[in-house]
Amino acid sequence: MSSSSIGRRYVFTSFGESHGRCIGAVVDGCPAGLELDENDIQKMLDLRKPGQSIVTTQRKEEDKVEILSGVFRGYTTGAPIAMIIWNTDQRSRDYENLTLKPRPGHSDYPAYIKYKGFNDYRGGGRFSGRLTATFVMAGAIARKLLSQTLRIETHSYTCQIGKVKMKQQTSAKMKNAIYNNEVRCPDSRAAQKMKAVILAARKNGDSVGGIVESVTANLPVGIGEPIFGSLESDLSKALFSIPAVKGVEFGSGFHGSTLHGSQNNDEYIVKNGKIVTRTNNAGGILGGLSTGMPLVLRVAFKPASSISKKQQTVDIKTKKSVSLIVQGRHDPCVVPRAPPVVDSLVSVVLADHSLRAGLISPVIR
Repeated sequence: MSSSSIGRRYVFTSFGESHGRCIGAVVDGCPAGLELDENDIQKMLDLRKPGQSIVTTQRKEEDKVEILSGVFRGYTTGAPIAMIIWNTDQRSRDYENLTLKPRPGHSDYPAYIKYKGFNDYRGGGRFSGRLTATFVMAGAIARKLLSQTLRIETHSYTCQIGKVKMKQQTSAKMKNAIYNNEVRCPDSRAAQKMKAVILAARKNGDSVGGIVESVTANLPVGIGEPIFGSLESDLSKALFSIPAVKGVEFGSGFHGSTLHGSQNNDEYIVKNGKIVTRTNNAGGILGGLSTGMPLVLRVAFKPASSISKKQQTVDIKTKKSVSLIVQGRHDPCVVPRAPPVVDSLVSVVLADHSLRAGLISPVIR
């Protein structure tokens, strides 16, 4: 399976399968001299690990990261940073009857055809959301690198579950309230309603989707490379690599298509001696380049595909229709565990572009 790496200067490679011995990440291109230990990575992994509440999967994984290389005496050396997490609570028996019965909404059928049955199907194998832990490993390092060198900060949060939407919050209040509840929504009233929607879906053997919004502050002007290396292009590619993601929009996004130019254009003004825009419908990107305004994007997640309701599928060999109930411990909604994953991939892309632009030196002093 190719295409397991992303980035040009900050290169992240993901490896492992959902029910294999371990999953891991290799980061090549992180400058030497960044103070780093396993706790820096563990803090972000703990935000996405399974089994934390009743609105997520009950699979219990410690997700304890081990750094194997690239860090010496508490600082990065400039060499590739290799990290692993051992899988400890997988139940492969839940998937034994699915080898020839593709689950609706999953990659089982196209993967079986592409790899002629040699792919690891247990828990989705290479296509599983379990692999998002590797995204967080690489993202935690990128996040610290950006914060310490350029003061860039990214904060992602749940803004919608099903049809329940949060009210707009001030950025300061939002940042401090994201992880105050199980659904990772800074609006506490909306969070209670979101939780109820998720639990109702779980009770009915079903699932529900939602949206994660991400805001990045302190981006310098001009990050990005036209045309196919634009900031939007690379961010979209990274974010669409998260299983269950079916939509990405920036700024006013699809709503902007309903407006006139006079309503959607962001007028330039001077504020405290700095050129900014009065509004931010562009979401901080114009022509694929950062404008210096906050980077604002939203990521749409489909309902989790593994549900306990009876569904129809076919036997790949006999071509006959069969009924299927998916066993196992699955998320009724993947969105509450997604904010640290979105944070991580945004940080990976921004670190890569910052290094490309020469904004971060090869050695941090």
